[in-house]
Amino acid sequence: MFEELTRRYLHAVDRALPGYVRALYVVGSAALGAWQPGASDVDTVILTSRPPTRDDLAQLARIHAGMPRSPHVDGVYLEPALARSWPADGRAVPFVVDGEFRTDTPCGELTPVLWLTLRRHGIPVRGPAVAELGVRVDPEQLRRCNLDNLREYWQARVAPFPAELAGVAPATPVDGGLVSWFVLGPARLHHTLTHGDVISKAAAGEYLAGLFPEYADLARRAVGWRAGGTERFTAVDLLAAAHSVNAVADDAWRRFGD
Repeated sequence: MFEELTRRYLHAVDRALPGYVRALYVVGSAALGAWQPGASDVDTVILTSRPPTRDDLAQLARIHAGMPRSPHVDGVYLEPALARSWPADGRAVPFVVDGEFRTDTPCGELTPVLWLTLRRHGIPVRGPAVAELGVRVDPEQLRRCNLDNLREYWQARVAPFPAELAGVAPATPVDGGLVSWFVLGPARLHHTLTHGDVISKAAAGEYLAGLFPEYADLARRAVGWRAGGTERFTAVDLLAAAHSVNAVADDAWRRFGD
């Protein structure tokens, strides 16, 4: 599926902006061998031949607006200077998230994790082999990025859950996507801290089960839901997911924090 979508994108951009896109690499779940129809988007890193002009940006916005709404073709654009420095500071660059093209907001995808994924697993659709790009990943930046993300994003997001769920009947149905997001996401970061590599959400379920066996069944069900299974989740599961986030984050900080 990602081959068809990236070909469609390249055909459109080559017609509108000949010579502008000099390389395109697939990252994300497709590169990790875990692309799920109906659940996964196509994540990319796009290297350009020049800094974008206002007309370039207008053309790119039009192209992305014409791409399929599902799955999205997401990604970041790097002009030549940035493709030599591999910035990991979340600066504003042209990027696409959930199919929406953006140019004037910080790009949260510009992290050491993106460059680690590209260096280890990136699939070239156009351009030289990844090994020839000189992708750099600073180990200390990678460590801080993952630790801070666990605390400032994941733990902050689940902090209100105990109070919010206190008056909710335990058997109340909840969104399986929400439960799976919190069960599997932090485990991926913990794995990167431990092993220096990136794994898929599916592999994160097995990793979480080995790390904290008390969450093994929840992890198995979360992976099953993402694969299109019939798993159903309740408020009890969402609260357990919140507890798993804290367990994973606290363990990571204990092992790898300052």
